[in-house]
Amino acid sequence: MWEFLKQLTDPESIISYGGLALLLFVVFAETGLLVGFFLPGDSLIFISGLICRTKPGLLHTNIFLLLLLLVAAAVLGNMAGYWFGWKVGPPLFRRPDSLIFKKRYLDTTKAFYEKNGGKTLVFGRFLPIIRTFAPILAGIIKVPFPQFMVYNVAGAIAWIGSLGLAGYYLGQILWVQDNIGWIVIFLIVITLIPVTTAWLRGKRTQQ
Repeated sequence: MWEFLKQLTDPESIISYGGLALLLFVVFAETGLLVGFFLPGDSLIFISGLICRTKPGLLHTNIFLLLLLLVAAAVLGNMAGYWFGWKVGPPLFRRPDSLIFKKRYLDTTKAFYEKNGGKTLVFGRFLPIIRTFAPILAGIIKVPFPQFMVYNVAGAIAWIGSLGLAGYYLGQILWVQDNIGWIVIFLIVITLIPVTTAWLRGKRTQQ
């Protein structure tokens, strides 16, 4: 089980280990399940596009079908998170910290949401932690479902389309293929900056 969990944090291992099915599940889980915040969404989508270009037999699909399936998984994941937040409601803010759930994750998302409103569901797609908790928070504060779905679909298309196509078209460059590890690290660092900023802003507001 521990080895399997380690596989879920490595984008290339996810695709090699479980193929298209596991890839779609991870995208769904990261955007729809409370425990999905630790999964490598950005780098996974980028690498899936790259692999679709360089190793087409691994995913057994073309780039357009791959992007369509990933968008569907991301939309359904957000819907699951939204309904979870709708059902659980404000008591989630009073839930004690556990190994998986930390209240600061929700507070960070709330601070980001207060600044950006519904656009958080679009911009937040590109930010770890935010993309997991944004739909949950939208359900908690009862964002009207039609409005939520507009942001949900727009965010999924922007997130999957930009990273997936970037991986697909950059995948033909040998330097990219040889330095994929550094690219993954870069994606992680660059996406953590806004999250850290929002968390620090929230801490200052509470003080």
